[in-house]
Amino acid sequence: MYGLIFNVLEGGVIEPIKWGREKFLPDTSIIILDESSEALFLWHGARQGLVARRTALRQAESLKGHGYTVGKSIIGRDLKSISEIDARKIGKVPEDTALNEQLQVILDKKFTELDDFVVTFQSGAVKTIIVKDTKPKPAPVSTVSKTVSASVPASKPTISHKSANVASEYDEPEPLPSIRPKSTPAPSIKVSSSDLLTEAKISFVISAILEHFSDVWVSKKTNGSYAVEMMDGPICQFSIKEGAKLNFTANSFSGIDSKVKLAIQKKFVELSKLL
Repeated sequence: MYGLIFNVLEGGVIEPIKWGREKFLPDTSIIILDESSEALFLWHGARQGLVARRTALRQAESLKGHGYTVGKSIIGRDLKSISEIDARKIGKVPEDTALNEQLQVILDKKFTELDDFVVTFQSGAVKTIIVKDTKPKPAPVSTVSKTVSASVPASKPTISHKSANVASEYDEPEPLPSIRPKSTPAPSIKVSSSDLLTEAKISFVISAILEHFSDVWVSKKTNGSYAVEMMDGPICQFSIKEGAKLNFTANSFSGIDSKVKLAIQKKFVELSKLL
């Protein structure tokens, strides 16, 4: 099993770097490719901006889909997942904290350096693989006696000649049957009032935030919550429980001005009165 570490440069260019923690800096995004766990880890420094993080994620997705070519080999051809880690959330958000602990275990593995910054986690000598010749051998030819039968001349087929008075099939063509597809009614889609209420409240939160931040990124997490981020970092993370009750995480709005936070909350309350 092999491993590689990449530094994501400005513009989305990735460069393989030496295995270790030296390049894990506050203003960097680092991709860790680990064949032993069939996973990619994408680590973002605390000062890494939103655009740079989204660009790094696209590169990680490309590596997951195609692997990385080294010489005549492809490293990471069968990777199963991408785990994104935000350094600002380590120790605060359980998901990022747990993923970071998994990453540290991988970085602490004993490894052997190969060419082009590739490392291997295999211990011991590499076994020599003997490739056997699996080409099938031709079967022995056996003598087969053939019975040759005398050829019997085939009877001459009888050809019926049509009369000149017989009409052609094109003289009086019958009208072709019209093909009309059956009109099937469109399936009715039932949307419950609770679903509409949930969607409305999600839209209200985003609309209120957009009055103060023109460039935001909204993502839906695996646990069903929504995270809203700006260029300089996260804005808030919230979920909607049964009954369309809105719940924000403890660290939501902690990185923005308190006046802006109050203005967003006020706008949300005003929009909610429309329901």
